[in-house]
Amino acid sequence: MTERRCPKCGGVYPDTARFCSRDGTMLIEVQSPKPPPPPSASRTPPRAMPPPGPGPDRGASLSSQIIDARYQVLKKLGEGGMSYVYLARELSSGQEVAIKVLSPKLATDKSSVERLRREAGLAMRLDHPNVCRILRLGESDGGLIYLVMPFLGGELLSDREARGGPMAPDRGIEILRQVCAGLQHAHDLQIVHRDLKPENIMLVPEDGGRERAVVMDFGLAKERRADPAIAKLTATGIILGTPEFMSPEQIRGKPLDGRSDIYALGIVAFEMLTGTLPFQGRNAQETMIARLRGRPTPLRQVRPELPGSLEKALARAMESDPDDRYGTALEFAEALTLSYEGGLFARLREKLK
Repeated sequence: MTERRCPKCGGVYPDTARFCSRDGTMLIEVQSPKPPPPPSASRTPPRAMPPPGPGPDRGASLSSQIIDARYQVLKKLGEGGMSYVYLARELSSGQEVAIKVLSPKLATDKSSVERLRREAGLAMRLDHPNVCRILRLGESDGGLIYLVMPFLGGELLSDREARGGPMAPDRGIEILRQVCAGLQHAHDLQIVHRDLKPENIMLVPEDGGRERAVVMDFGLAKERRADPAIAKLTATGIILGTPEFMSPEQIRGKPLDGRSDIYALGIVAFEMLTGTLPFQGRNAQETMIARLRGRPTPLRQVRPELPGSLEKALARAMESDPDDRYGTALEFAEALTLSYEGGLFARLREKLK
């Protein structure tokens, strides 16, 4: 059994929490102690667990099964609110792939199915090394609707942050530059991610000890020129996205463009470099209100050794008004590069005086 603990104040949270509600610090995963067995446990032989039944949700337990006579499911990788993700092997080629299966409970919901089809239609247009593409949209004979994607053997940025803490600025900026390149490709195709966060960025090892950042899960992606079919998917008033990283215009339910992703990436960058969020609140609702009414914590208030130019670059990305942010993701990438390099040169000049 695992739980999460705040390294700053010691507060303990369930394993689903990511940030401390008191001070906004990223939580670390710890193993909770096992309770001692009851006195009679040593005298009572363990009973075998009954085999699992089929259950009402067939998408939740597909390990070792074959989907659509094409894919051998190897193991479950994770699950979300409307889907399950599995590692599988394509029978014809032997290639390992990741398969996202829509929960059968939602497969009967026309709007959920339409949203998944929109995800596939959009993501199939993406073709960039820093974006995870969709290989296929399928439907099995049993009625399971699924997406097939390349399997990326790497580490989620969120896991890297929880394991290693705040990143060195040179490493962090290299990751951010690659994310910017992937976002720019999507934005050029009029696609906005809308749910950018560390859990949606994969770090894939490559030759020479380098890593490639890949933007994952365009499940909430949306074309800028929204058509009536897409509008119906959000007409219920439910705001799609992750509260800690949503832009002010997304919180308000306003039209979005690529600058909303830039705002989210600014928060991701701040968290990468500091281990905390730039907006504080006791819960997700308070952090959203803080983004609507307040200013982000200055970067150097948390890490004074970082250059002021880097602080300014992140602050501009997190401006409340989209018109005050960078116009494109590549502009943000250039500002990050120049600000950090400029800070290095400034410190070097100080040492040479």
